[in-house]
Amino acid sequence: MDSFELNKILGAILASCLLLLVMNFTANALFAPVEPAKPGFEIAVKAEGGGGAKEAAPAKSEPIEKLLQTASAEKGAAAAKKCQACHTFAKGEKNGVGPNLYGILGDQKGEGRGFNFSAAMKAKGGTWTDDDLNQFLTNPKGFVPGTAMGFAGLPKDSERADVIAYLHTLADKPVPLPTASK
Repeated sequence: MDSFELNKILGAILASCLLLLVMNFTANALFAPVEPAKPGFEIAVKAEGGGGAKEAAPAKSEPIEKLLQTASAEKGAAAAKKCQACHTFAKGEKNGVGPNLYGILGDQKGEGRGFNFSAAMKAKGGTWTDDDLNQFLTNPKGFVPGTAMGFAGLPKDSERADVIAYLHTLADKPVPLPTASK
């Protein structure tokens, strides 16, 4: 290959590099990125009480006894699929990350079931009632501070009622649904 051919090849490579450089400068001038004042993303966090400003009171939910009157165990079974990542529901099934929930209504909190409950759950004491389950499913860490359960809760009243109605069906002798007093 003679030097003239080599000069043409090197000239083409140099011209390509210069063209890319000019295009890069032009693109940066036209589409300048806007740097955020604070790097990262803003994450909305529920404010803890005790601060200076008054907080709006959360809407009072209806009593669970009233909600259970229109609850559907079938819908509850579908909603409980969210819980199946950690819990089992059939009689005799092994515990998962959380305890088996068969026959949970009327059972002692933090005891038995062949499960190693957190110290906070063991200290809670008492038996699981509809109202306790409703409060726990609304906000597990609020009802039992220090619980190992990492689930955020079920915010919808009707969904919680459906899950509790489903849990009523999971027992050898199912606990009857309560009647609304009002």
